Amino acid sequence: MPNDLNILRQEMMAWRHHLHAHPEFGFEETGTAAFVAAKLREFGLDDVTECVGGTGVVGMLKRGSGNRAIALRADMDALRITERSEHAYRSRNPGLMHACGHDGHTTMLLGAAKILAEEGNFDGIVRFIFQPAEEWGKGALAMLDDGLMQRFPFDEIYGLHNMPGLAVGRFETRSGPFMSAEDNFEIVLRGLGGHAARPHQGNEVLVAACALVTNLQTIVSRRLSPADIGVVSVTELVTDGTRNALPGLAHILGDARSFRPEVSASIEKQMRIIAEGTALAHNVAAEVTYTREFVPLMNDPVLVEEAFTAARTILNPDDVAVANEPMTASEDFAQFLAHVPGCFAFLGNGKESAPLHNPNYDFNDDGLLRGANFHAAIVRRRLPMA
Repeated sequence: MPNDLNILRQEMMAWRHHLHAHPEFGFEETGTAAFVAAKLREFGLDDVTECVGGTGVVGMLKRGSGNRAIALRADMDALRITERSEHAYRSRNPGLMHACGHDGHTTMLLGAAKILAEEGNFDGIVRFIFQPAEEWGKGALAMLDDGLMQRFPFDEIYGLHNMPGLAVGRFETRSGPFMSAEDNFEIVLRGLGGHAARPHQGNEVLVAACALVTNLQTIVSRRLSPADIGVVSVTELVTDGTRNALPGLAHILGDARSFRPEVSASIEKQMRIIAEGTALAHNVAAEVTYTREFVPLMNDPVLVEEAFTAARTILNPDDVAVANEPMTASEDFAQFLAHVPGCFAFLGNGKESAPLHNPNYDFNDDGLLRGANFHAAIVRRRLPMA
């Protein structure tokens, strides 16, 4: 590795470890945003704007005479998870940790900003978007609602996410549907609780809730076309019962995943039918609340091919591949793709990496320079010198 790249790698590791040790929850990333803004100004960017969409930061770098603009995006927020690892840079904020690698994503984009500021070799405008609150699914919308597209216009956008299970240096994406929508639901069952020894004297809800949890599984297996991808997961069942008291109130919560609005609408429709029917069969009442939190992430086919070409220039070409199938996790990046075309891709975090959102997870520093170089490569490809 050339000495200057090794120096940059060491710098990036230091940035990443600092960010990892100081995680902040969505819309509370004040320290992270200040760190990012200070670094961008240190690199000599032409403009750095803070407090976009709350705690977001947007940097701008212009070279040459071109006015085409592309955006590169990283997320900054952490999760409410208590870290279990023992490394020296473990979280110093109790109950918070970077369990999804956003510290690495932020660092990779900072590295790209430094590379492009020092070396240039492009003609046009680059927007560096550091987004808050991705985990909520609210940060991209907050930046858009704050006039992101009007204040900092761009023609296309790119983003990276680390992926445990893929070898370090592995790059994967695909055209069209790449990550799913996420819908949340809550079903409230209301009946009449009573003594556990006298169930016939009331209309308890626990048996109805258990039946409903099972019945909901038929939405995907029997109500959706086998050609459509859908997931319905119940994640919580909470009642007001106790050891010898049958519950009269139950809350069933969960989420649903899909890749098309029509499928999402069908899941909601069938859920309401099944909830009402199950409640009727058990002589209780049902109330369904259904919300849509994330939209499907749809990659532009042309820009996916551009991303593949750029990735092959800085990675082993054999490690640049089409993802086998869409992923039923969700990503806030999809909100940007509703406004401009773009490409979101996965960069391997190591086959032995702990899963995302796991208290033992850690971003693999071996991916930092690779990610920064990809960001720089896509800029040079899409904004070539005349």
